[in-house]
Amino acid sequence: MTIQTVGIIGAGTMGNGIAQACAVSGINVVMVDISDAAVQKGLATVAGSLDRLIKKEKISAADKDAALARIKVSTSYDELRAAQLVIEAATENYALKLKILQQVDGIVGPDVIIASNTSSISITKLAAATSRADKFIGMHFFNPVPMMALVEIIRGLQTSDATHDAVKAMAEALGKSPITVKNAPGFVVNRILVPMINEAFFVLAEGLATPEDIDAGMKLGCNQPIGPLALADMVGLDVCLAVMDVYLAEFGDSKYRACPLLREMVAAGRLGRKTGRGVYSY
Repeated sequence: MTIQTVGIIGAGTMGNGIAQACAVSGINVVMVDISDAAVQKGLATVAGSLDRLIKKEKISAADKDAALARIKVSTSYDELRAAQLVIEAATENYALKLKILQQVDGIVGPDVIIASNTSSISITKLAAATSRADKFIGMHFFNPVPMMALVEIIRGLQTSDATHDAVKAMAEALGKSPITVKNAPGFVVNRILVPMINEAFFVLAEGLATPEDIDAGMKLGCNQPIGPLALADMVGLDVCLAVMDVYLAEFGDSKYRACPLLREMVAAGRLGRKTGRGVYSY
């Protein structure tokens, strides 16, 4: 199956990033969101991102125009009928995703593959809400999408080989490096990453080192581009806490207990960059 047109639901950070990656690679895009303002904002973000690539001489002005011409925006799900693959990139909320997926399932043709860009919700559970569990898959892109090479391709219990192979080939056509993952809380990257961030909070709470030295240690000792505490501030401390709570509930293993200091900082409203203060002040 050749994927020539991709439908994207959600024009926010992830949605417009996926749209840009597709359009630059020569794939047509239909980007849908609830309001005209939302889709226009998403389109403007793509244009701005392409302008920065022109300045860096990665693409030409003609490349930018060609990419933007491949992106159609709409507030109607009916426009998704043209797609061979629809990627849901809405807010990380189970009830919302369920509603969207059921709506899309009823509109697009029976051969269309539906993917979710979820970073934490069970693909098997989402697939069960549709009439095409064999044609449902997880495509977890990483932020910022145009720059990050990784895509986690998550197979639900009923995802077919044909669906997996078509989506993997499509990810490779975008210049991405996909990895295949079974369905489990946090998949691979966040399953390893968020407990590591949580452990950094335990180290901080125990007074073993300053935040600066903890981050410097992980940058210099493990070759990480950013330390775990600075990364937590970037991701959002509330998001890190929510993920740890999901792991604890789903796995029932005390090793996923959130650090009390992390919980305390979230309670104080110190959520990181978005509130101006987390581990560090901004």
